Amino acid sequence: MGKSLQPAGSHLIFRHCRILNHQEGMGEVGKRARQAVCRKKNHASCWRLAEKSPMANRIKILVVDDSKLIRQAVRRIFETDGQLQVAAEAAHGQQALDLIPRVDPDVITLDVHMPVMDGISTLKRIMLQHPKPTVMLSNLTMEGATVTFDTLKFGAVDVIAKPSNLAELDAARQMQEINQRVKLASQVQIESIRYLRTRPNGHSVPAGNGSSCRYLVAVGAAEGGYGALLKIIPQLSAGLPAAFLVMLYADAPYVEAFVSYLDLCSPMSIRRAVHGDPIEAGTCYIACGREYLTVQGSRKKPRLVVNPAPFETRKGSIDMLMFSVAELFTERALGIVLTGSGRDGVEGVGELIRCGGQALVQEPGSCLHKQMAQEVLSLQPVDHSIPDAEMAAAVSAMFQ
Repeated sequence: MGKSLQPAGSHLIFRHCRILNHQEGMGEVGKRARQAVCRKKNHASCWRLAEKSPMANRIKILVVDDSKLIRQAVRRIFETDGQLQVAAEAAHGQQALDLIPRVDPDVITLDVHMPVMDGISTLKRIMLQHPKPTVMLSNLTMEGATVTFDTLKFGAVDVIAKPSNLAELDAARQMQEINQRVKLASQVQIESIRYLRTRPNGHSVPAGNGSSCRYLVAVGAAEGGYGALLKIIPQLSAGLPAAFLVMLYADAPYVEAFVSYLDLCSPMSIRRAVHGDPIEAGTCYIACGREYLTVQGSRKKPRLVVNPAPFETRKGSIDMLMFSVAELFTERALGIVLTGSGRDGVEGVGELIRCGGQALVQEPGSCLHKQMAQEVLSLQPVDHSIPDAEMAAAVSAMFQ
């Protein structure tokens, strides 16, 4: 499987092609001719159209909130960025579902508590009927909250707390962050957006699966990591002869809340990484980015080593984890790099491959933050680039 990097700006190119194809008065022959010119000339005519029509460049947003006052406030935030355009507003979920086919938004912002149809029910319907990058914008979607993890599990690509009434400087920073995160969400490929159903976990096997840990998997995730992991870990069987060590860049209290949530919807046991714990197959151990998680002992009896990271503001915990796993498990080691910014994991993947192990990278088009995946793909000999929704199947196949 080769790399599947999406060309920079391709989502804009395709959008301009659709605009050209639907111009008034253009017949089928004209459409095909225009598409041929676009392909032959690398979409040069599309870019000329974009230069002539600045509005065509804008990211269209559907704002869904039952409060007219909030909708107006959100509209004003988006109007501060020339790349964003509020194409329509909806006061509840059913109205939003009726508008989506007509407006064809690039991004939807969605509140949770609404009359007629609430945000969670609306999100599920969107993912099943009209998959669109959806950002939850609510007072309830705070990091670490159960409803936040619910929305990510049901297909939201990001969650943002509504801006608070703070000082003018802080308000400006919040508006800039909201606009940037909506723009990032618009770039997530529609093919990777889906509502994954998971069954509540009864944990028939309380700890591990009783088999020896033949393989060790090191996983690195940063921004957007909650959503990616929710698409992967619950789809993995507890019977796999492997343990999963996850380095997640999030603060410790949020990681602990995520561990509890993920454990409820995953067949395998999900645990917070604790220093000295034995590593068991069929178990996933999660550490936060402020820690260094490594392994020691032997292949037959590996143990976790958890220490505070020496540099709180500098990423490097994913590399450290992968170096350690590569040293102990060599050809039986697997590294996975998911969504995030920066280049943590690049050197770790290189070491895993050098020691005979394998590596998988989340397909950048399915990443909320693409930089980590792109850096690994460009700097290391990794042949596998897989959307997060397909990662669990690929991992399971490797252990058959």
